[in-house]
Amino acid sequence: MQQRRELITPIPGPKSLALMQRKSSAVAQGVGTTMPVFAVAAAGGVLKDVDGNTLIDFGSGIAVTSVGNSAPRVVTAVQEQVAAFTHTCFMITPYEGYVAVAEQLNELTPGDHDKKTALFNSGAEAVENAIKIARSHTKKQAVVAFDHAYHGRTNMTMALTAKNMPYKDGFGPFAPEVYRVPVSYPYRDEKNMDGELAARRAIEVIEKQVGAGNLAAVIIEPIQGEGGFIVPADGFLPALVEWCAANDVVFIADEVQTGFARTGKLFACEHEEVVPDIIVTAKGVAGGLPLAAVTGRAEIMDAPHIGGLGGTYGGNPLACAAALAVIETIREDGLVNRAATIGSTMLNRLHLLQADDDRIGDVRGRGAMIAVELVKSGTSEPDPDLTRSTALAAHQQGLIVLTCGTYGNVLRFLPPLVMPEGLLDEGLTILENIFLQSR
Repeated sequence: MQQRRELITPIPGPKSLALMQRKSSAVAQGVGTTMPVFAVAAAGGVLKDVDGNTLIDFGSGIAVTSVGNSAPRVVTAVQEQVAAFTHTCFMITPYEGYVAVAEQLNELTPGDHDKKTALFNSGAEAVENAIKIARSHTKKQAVVAFDHAYHGRTNMTMALTAKNMPYKDGFGPFAPEVYRVPVSYPYRDEKNMDGELAARRAIEVIEKQVGAGNLAAVIIEPIQGEGGFIVPADGFLPALVEWCAANDVVFIADEVQTGFARTGKLFACEHEEVVPDIIVTAKGVAGGLPLAAVTGRAEIMDAPHIGGLGGTYGGNPLACAAALAVIETIREDGLVNRAATIGSTMLNRLHLLQADDDRIGDVRGRGAMIAVELVKSGTSEPDPDLTRSTALAAHQQGLIVLTCGTYGNVLRFLPPLVMPEGLLDEGLTILENIFLQSR
């Protein structure tokens, strides 16, 4: 596909509008959509809709198509695998692809200790299994998650998730023995709240309200995703890891959104040399095919009894083939460095924009995982209305952007790591003009 933005009709066009009517009739209304356009093709940094419009993609399907849609190595690997076999169930008749993915994850994830891996279908499913494994290993039940956290939509992961709407409202009761503590949120914390102080604040709550003797695991996103791309202050994560190690608590890093080169490191934990006991991955690992993984210290991963982990589709052979091709693409095409370059470009441009517009309260992120937090002029009060209107204006101009944040006031940008420099520049220019025109 040509890597350029081209608008033939208004967004959405007539064919997308007709399909949205069919969706309304056929699909449960609880399944929402960010943009009312229907895709027919995507590659590199662009997506084409049924009306022939070509849009710049600053979303990557929520950090999934990091190596680009239909990446050549992924396409070839999946085609070869689908011609061989599509499914046997690894628990019935195993296959090499599953083992090869596990070997790669054991090697690539942080730490040089002995590791093992189990494969699943989605980030939420992998998080649930990480909790199961931690409980089995420690023989304890309690789990600590953080303010602004997002871990999924299943019962356990809704309990771990902080935000009520749209993820939890009306869906309880939730899994018990889940406790929530404050996270490091530099933009909204007190000015003297550095990472170590924020960690002490969280640990005090854990010790007083949960008790280390009851706690199986602490789970955290190294950069919170749906919560607003919150990057904790330096020192916060290492202090938590140190406390967990001293108290027989499993430290789980949820790298579902941050993993696989997204943040300018292969894994976001590496920015502070954090080595988790368990790391959960999904999204960017398989180029758009459903695959997730739990990777951890061998003695922890081996705690559950035989048959205690698994699932019919977990580690599907097509997804495993795709994952191996994704890992090769990241390595051979230098996408870790490319993510860092994208981040530098975006942060520079957005900081310049912030200097002229006090409605941009904060610019933050790492690599190709960047966000702006929008506030009412002259204050730090969240402005979800401005956030929605800015996103809508971007969509109408052919730029896919996403929103997030506990307060609904964060624009998040997740361009594919293969985004051409010209398209990246054009997308940022569209955003700059939208802010200029709305002042």
